[in-house]
Amino acid sequence: QREIKRHPSLYLEVCSQNEEPRLPLHTSIALFLLSYCDCKSFKVFLVSTEPGSSQSLRSQLSVSLDVTDVQLEDLPQLVRGCRLPAVLDETGSLCRAGLAVVLRHIINKTLKADPSRNDVLALLGFKKTCLKACAEVSKWTRLCEIGIPSAVEEHLKNPNNHYQQPPLSILSLERRLAEPVKVHNDDKIRRQKLQEQRQNQKNESPEGRGIPDSESEPGQPPQVCDGLELRAALAKLSVDSVPTPTTRENSEIRKVKTTDLPPLEHVFAEGLYFTLTDVVLLPCIHQYLVRALDTLHQLPHLLRWYSRVQEVPGVLRAAKACGMALSIPQLPTSSGLLGPSAEDNPTSLLEQEEGQEMSTQPPFVGGPRPTMTKLQENGIEAAFAPHPCPAWTLPWDSLPGAINPTEGKMSNIRAARKRQQLNNLVAMVTELARPGYTVVDFCSGTGHVGIVLAHTLPDCQVILIENKEESLVRAQSRSAELGLKNLSFIQANLDYFTGAFHIGVALHACGVATDMVMEHCIQARAAFVISPCCYGFIQNAIKFSFPKSKQFQETLTYKEHMILCRFADQTAVQLPPDRRLIGKQCMGLVDLDRSWAAETHGYSVLVMTMEPESCSPKNNMLVGWPPQNSGLEVGAGQL
Repeated sequence: QREIKRHPSLYLEVCSQNEEPRLPLHTSIALFLLSYCDCKSFKVFLVSTEPGSSQSLRSQLSVSLDVTDVQLEDLPQLVRGCRLPAVLDETGSLCRAGLAVVLRHIINKTLKADPSRNDVLALLGFKKTCLKACAEVSKWTRLCEIGIPSAVEEHLKNPNNHYQQPPLSILSLERRLAEPVKVHNDDKIRRQKLQEQRQNQKNESPEGRGIPDSESEPGQPPQVCDGLELRAALAKLSVDSVPTPTTRENSEIRKVKTTDLPPLEHVFAEGLYFTLTDVVLLPCIHQYLVRALDTLHQLPHLLRWYSRVQEVPGVLRAAKACGMALSIPQLPTSSGLLGPSAEDNPTSLLEQEEGQEMSTQPPFVGGPRPTMTKLQENGIEAAFAPHPCPAWTLPWDSLPGAINPTEGKMSNIRAARKRQQLNNLVAMVTELARPGYTVVDFCSGTGHVGIVLAHTLPDCQVILIENKEESLVRAQSRSAELGLKNLSFIQANLDYFTGAFHIGVALHACGVATDMVMEHCIQARAAFVISPCCYGFIQNAIKFSFPKSKQFQETLTYKEHMILCRFADQTAVQLPPDRRLIGKQCMGLVDLDRSWAAETHGYSVLVMTMEPESCSPKNNMLVGWPPQNSGLEVGAGQL
């Protein structure tokens, strides 16, 4: 019999407004990309919380899509634990969740089916990094993936609430589009632009001769010739890769300093070229523009972007298939292109919000000793709980090869230290775990921790969560080699995982990733076993600020806490012993602040050192468990 080819399943949300089904923006964006790519590699499920049919939404669905309605309670368990959109692979064990992750996967599946689609490949941008960084660490990704769609969704939910001012996220995009752009190898394009400007000046002069530079007004650039950037952008989108005519600039142009070349204008959101970011923004901005006519005079660069996007081959076709009636907006007058007036533009408010989000780390002055002395005078000192089982070790010699870190590409010395680190985390999780528990390995990488746990705890379900697709694919391959049935995988930002679990574990979670994992565990009332790392990367984030605990807040400023974080990274073996000792004390103080913050939620927390201490310069370990789970308390009692 011929084997039936299975397709991955794409789950898209359907919401309800005034008792009528509606596609939220994240769903509309995914459907638009499917149409633009002409991708038929997915079985599409429209997920609704209420009984009904998507029949009334058919005008927004491409006729080429294989679409099925499904209720929320009927979703596979792995998908049910994630925010939509989500893709479940053919095996049913790997779920990709979140807008950017899902969209990048749609592009990769399209290219796998048809490698000649250069226009689709171009969506991934320079070095294929467009929207690759997770929203927790990239302010640009957060703006595009979360900020703008959320602001427009709020506008759609309140259609009678006409904004006198555009949302701050829309204004952020407007200001971004007004800035000059830097792109790879832009020197050549800028010289071509200068040559065109001078040629236009020559053609427009009374006698057809060039205007000497000395006659131009000081400090004024030549008249901008609109169109070079757009031509360069559209040329890159040529599916057939037709070579564009090139003209070598003359010697006079080649002598111009790079700093004196004219800047390049934004054509698309990321700069010159049409990328996945534009795909994300188009349905959002379209929905906003058609409902916020009173604010268009404040968004001249956004309107220009909206017009240029429609010139991209395939955009109008894809929009029509999704029921989006794109139109060429009425651009403001030339005076309007200078930007909104001061009273119309809440720039100070925008800059204030961005200043809060993008606050840079303050300059460090002096060493950590004054800060440590200040804490000591207030009765705060680093203290480490004794390790409950310092000699505990996994039976490495009898474990399958695919579990052992020595099977990877790391050196023997590093692999030996990795085994020691795993001994510590697995020992703690084993004490806390009970049959039937779900254990989540956050920031799992290629699965060193999660795969060992799945093998060691066959009666528990283990989930690996990682944002990097390459790492999860390798972990999935190792799992298949071992035949593990209690292991599943999620490629997503931490915020997109919403499922219930009992224990969260993370080995060397960098910077605020440790705090994000702790917060996720506390929200789920789950125990945690975390080894922090990269203390120097700690800084205020959207959901929390530092110091975290009341005791530290009453003693230290944010700047003083940052000094502790900076010197907590001074633990490398190459450093003098006294300096490493100070680094270890700073690590202990930062983690003491974290533990006290967790204790305000009723948690019991131990800060301890992994054994042996030489297993890593970052050898702290935080073990915490909530009070209401008696099973955890029984296991933790031995700790």
